[in-house]
Amino acid sequence: MNRKTLVSLLDDTIPCLMTPLSYLDRWFSLKLKGSNVRTEILSGVTTFLTMCYILAVNPLILSAAGMEKEAVFFATALSAGLTSILMGMAVNIPVALAPGMGLNAYFVSVVLGSDGAISYPMALGAVFISGLIFLILTLTHIRPMLVDAFPESLKIGIGAGIGLFLIFIGFKSSGILSVVAHQAAEPNAIVTQWAVQAGPLTSISVSLGLLGLGLLGLGAVLRWHFSILLTIAVLTVISLITGETSLPEGTRVWQPRVSTAHTGELDIPGALELGILSVIFTFTFVELFDSFGTLVATLRKAGVSKEEEKKLVGRAMIVDATGISLGAALGTSTVTAYIESASGIASGGRTGLSAIVTGLLFLLSLLASGLILLVPASATAPVLIFVGMLMFASVARIDFSQPQHWVPAMLTILVMPFTFNIANGISVGVASYVLLSFPSGEFKKLHWLLWIVFTFIILRYAVGGIH
Repeated sequence: MNRKTLVSLLDDTIPCLMTPLSYLDRWFSLKLKGSNVRTEILSGVTTFLTMCYILAVNPLILSAAGMEKEAVFFATALSAGLTSILMGMAVNIPVALAPGMGLNAYFVSVVLGSDGAISYPMALGAVFISGLIFLILTLTHIRPMLVDAFPESLKIGIGAGIGLFLIFIGFKSSGILSVVAHQAAEPNAIVTQWAVQAGPLTSISVSLGLLGLGLLGLGAVLRWHFSILLTIAVLTVISLITGETSLPEGTRVWQPRVSTAHTGELDIPGALELGILSVIFTFTFVELFDSFGTLVATLRKAGVSKEEEKKLVGRAMIVDATGISLGAALGTSTVTAYIESASGIASGGRTGLSAIVTGLLFLLSLLASGLILLVPASATAPVLIFVGMLMFASVARIDFSQPQHWVPAMLTILVMPFTFNIANGISVGVASYVLLSFPSGEFKKLHWLLWIVFTFIILRYAVGGIH
């Protein structure tokens, strides 16, 4: 091929390549936002690698409620993929979504703590309804009023409390720590004493848990973006070598293992029963603050102005609400925006093209379901502890000079894990904040919506008691 022919070929090819690139630039405003296609693809891959641990963790958590791992994996990957793509296309921000940590644990606690009264289809129905309520609150502009109604100390307490809740679950799952009951020494004593007991180092699960925490801590110090994924991979390999986890027969590990068993299985009429209404309220409530806080934090990291932030957050929360109901219909717990999107933003992502790349990778992960479902609980337990610690770190933002603020926040944080119920933590926090506003002289500053929430909490516990 001579030089003239090569130049002619390039002249014909380059316009063909530039046409789709120019389209992407116009659609996502790449140049205007100071980015390009290569950077957005790298950002999307980075975000996926830092949050794809949910593909292994979510099926393990929800399986405790009697759900099928393969079906939960399918719902997790599909809901994360579709909602991330929708966020990128409709809002044009580099924020990906997936079933949220903390709310999946609450989902399980609702089912297990009901003594059989609440089934997982009813819990899925509660998630679906909460998504619709969330959407209505967003469209009617009540959402920003609710966000403004709650003081910053309670918002911090809710996030930190969910973090401590995850830490508790992670320690229990790994066997590092466990709560055991001991009968009192007195022969006529009817009081049972509770004690925290450390697991033996001879246990493979305990050893893997401690090793995982060490690897995650090292990754945090060295700022490895992929430390969670790397830790899960290393612990899974060790689990296979030690025989704690065994390979399935044949070549099934290389074959997709997906199921649609839980798709459309939600029980909406059952979720509307009186006993589960507080569950719907809690899902909606936590979703509201979790989503709002994540979106604001990630958009600010992406350099979005405050004027544009208000518009984008409103549109993004519509996508978030849609994702909640979609995820429930597919068969998974609450879908929400992921703070891990900040890792992709740190690598240069500024547009929705990054979120679309992340979403496509989640969809492609369906082909690797057999390999991902091989991950044992011992490999994900330290991840629960680490993610919980990241969430709990927000306590540093509490103003401890004002008891009327830090006491309700700390009660919120402590009641959640000790009662194994996120709703109890929020309720105690709100009630104590309102009551302490009287001696502190701040009751006149309380938002009227907070009074309504306080009233509902008192009525709920007066009728149903504390569980």
